[in-house]
Amino acid sequence: MVWLMKKDDEITVDMPEEWKGIIPSHVFLDEAKRIVEEGKKRGFILRVIGGAAIRLHSLEFKNLAEKLGRLEGEQEFTDLDFMAYRKQQKKMPDFFRDYGNLVYGSPFIKRKTTLSSATTRRHIYFHPKGWYFLDVFFDELKMNHTVKFKNRLEIDPLTISVTDLLLEKLQICEFFGEKDLKDSIILIRAHDVGDKEENMINAEYIAELLAKDWGFYYTFTENLKGIKELLPQFEALSESDITDINLKIDKMFEIIDAKPKGVKWKARAKIGTKKLWYRPVETSETVGSFGIWRMKEIHKDSEK
Repeated sequence: MVWLMKKDDEITVDMPEEWKGIIPSHVFLDEAKRIVEEGKKRGFILRVIGGAAIRLHSLEFKNLAEKLGRLEGEQEFTDLDFMAYRKQQKKMPDFFRDYGNLVYGSPFIKRKTTLSSATTRRHIYFHPKGWYFLDVFFDELKMNHTVKFKNRLEIDPLTISVTDLLLEKLQICEFFGEKDLKDSIILIRAHDVGDKEENMINAEYIAELLAKDWGFYYTFTENLKGIKELLPQFEALSESDITDINLKIDKMFEIIDAKPKGVKWKARAKIGTKKLWYRPVETSETVGSFGIWRMKEIHKDSEK
C-alpha cells in the first residue's frame, strides 16, 4: 500500500501485485469503453479524448504504436480524459459516484474545484483504488488554443472525432512532449485526409477553423512542419510509413493554405509572434515555453 496525494485528497493505491506497479494499457482502454457505454445507458454523452482515444481509434496500427513506445520505460497511459456537454456537468459527480460503486464497490472521488479547473471547465476524479485520475471537460478544450465541441460529440460513438483528436494534439504550444509527437504520428498514419468526418481527418473543417484564428493556424502548422522534420528520427517508422505521413501532411497544408483568409487574420499575421499568439496554461514560473520546437532540439542533442 502507498499513498497518492492530491492536495487535500488521500487515496490508497491498491493494485494487483502481478502488475508490479505498472497498470496495463488494456485496463485504461477497457475502462474508457465501459465508462462511455455506462454513460450511454444513463443518458450521458461521454467521449474519450487524448492518447487512449487515439489508441482506440488506431488499433490496426497497434504494433507500430508499441514499437514507437509512447512512454518509454513507463506505462503507456497515466490517466483518462473525456469530453461531455456542459448541460450534464451538474449531474456528472453523481454518475461517477454510481459508476465507481457499480464496478469497484467504491465511488470515484471528485477533486475540489480549483481556479484552474473552473477556468478550463473540467472535473477531476480519482479512481477508487488510486490507479489513476480522470479528467472530464465540458463543451470545449480550453488549453493553449480552444477546441469547441458543440454538436460534435455524436460524430463518433466512442471517442471525439479523428479531426478533433488531431486538433487536440496540435493545439499544444507549451509542453509538446514525446508522447504527443508519437500520438500525432500514429493518428495521421492510421487515417486518411479528406473532407468528411467519419473515421477521417477532415482537413476542410480544420482549414475553416484556422482561417478564423491566425494564432491557432500558426501553432497547428508549425507543429505539422515539426512532425515532418522529426519523422526520420524514428527507427520504428518504415519508409512507407514516412512517405504516407508526409503525403497526408502535405495534403493538409494544401487545403489549409487554399482556404481564404480575412482582413483580420492577415493583419494579425503581419504582427506574427511579436505578440503572444496562444493562451498560457501555466504560470510564468512553470511554463516550459517549448512546443515541438523544443522537441527538435532534444532530438538534435540526442544525436551528438
